[in-house]
Amino acid sequence: MNHWKLPWEGGCRCGRIRLRVTAPPLLTMACHCTGCQRMSSSAYSLTAAIPSQGFEVTSGEPVIGGLRGAEAHHYFCAQCMSWMFTRAQGMDWFVNLRPTMLDDPRWFKPFIETYTSEMLPWARTPAVYSFEKFPPFEDYERLTREFAEQAPTLVS
Repeated sequence: MNHWKLPWEGGCRCGRIRLRVTAPPLLTMACHCTGCQRMSSSAYSLTAAIPSQGFEVTSGEPVIGGLRGAEAHHYFCAQCMSWMFTRAQGMDWFVNLRPTMLDDPRWFKPFIETYTSEMLPWARTPAVYSFEKFPPFEDYERLTREFAEQAPTLVS
C-alpha cells in the first residue's frame, strides 16, 4: 500500500525548474541553525531526506548558491532564487529536499528538529525529537526506522 501517494511533483516559485519524487522520505526535519535561518529567511528550514534514486530534476537546471563549500551544495533556481534542495558531500545516498517545493506539501511534518541551541525563542515545531546540534551519526538508523514505522500516521 502506498501511504505516501507517490510520485510527487514540484518546482521552484517561477516554475522554470521542475522535479519528481518517487521514493518516500527517509526522515523529515526542521533545522534551527542560523545558517538555515538566513538562507530560508525564516525561523528554520524544512527538509525531507529523499533517497537519491527517488529524486529527479525533470526540467530546468538548478545552480549552486548559498554558502558554497566542501560540505554541502545548496541548489537554487537561477531565476527566482528558490532554495530547492541540498546535497551533502560524501552522503550521495540522499537529497535534502525543501518540501515546500512540492506541489502539495501539506503532508509534511518534521519528525526531528536540529540546532535547537540556535532556535529563536518563539519558534516551535511538532517534531518528535529535538537535538541541540545534529543527532549523533549512530542515532540516524534508529530515527529513520522510527520515522518509517510512524510514516502512515504522519500522512493521514
